[in-house]
Amino acid sequence: MTQDEQHLDLLATFHYIVGGLTALFSCIFLIHIGLGIAMLNGAFDARNAPPRFLGWILVIVPAVFIVIGWILSGLMVAAGRRLKRRVSYTFCLVMAGLECILMPFGTVLGVFTIVVLMRESVKRLFAAKSGVSAVG
Repeated sequence: MTQDEQHLDLLATFHYIVGGLTALFSCIFLIHIGLGIAMLNGAFDARNAPPRFLGWILVIVPAVFIVIGWILSGLMVAAGRRLKRRVSYTFCLVMAGLECILMPFGTVLGVFTIVVLMRESVKRLFAAKSGVSAVG
């Protein structure tokens, strides 16, 4: 196994780990959803109850963030799988760029993935797997 293959396998493993952590950290917004549901069900004192629209905001906005986080984590795991199989070079490169917004782990993983994917020898590994000539 060459050094490039080892690096790609290691990056794939870290994509699985960071994808799982992203899914887990996305669940922190469940607290806000619970608070919003409590507001909507009248769990607060009727005299000092917050406006009803605030309860809906605390349900809808965090739910959107959770779904986005889970989708992103699924795409990260998919990128890890594709790195392991050496297919979908462009997808892996785009995902590495997107991972850079997830500080600190995603940024480190994204930068290292971009550095490895920019090597000509790695491009040839992906090209050999897809049956097309190497880019660049």
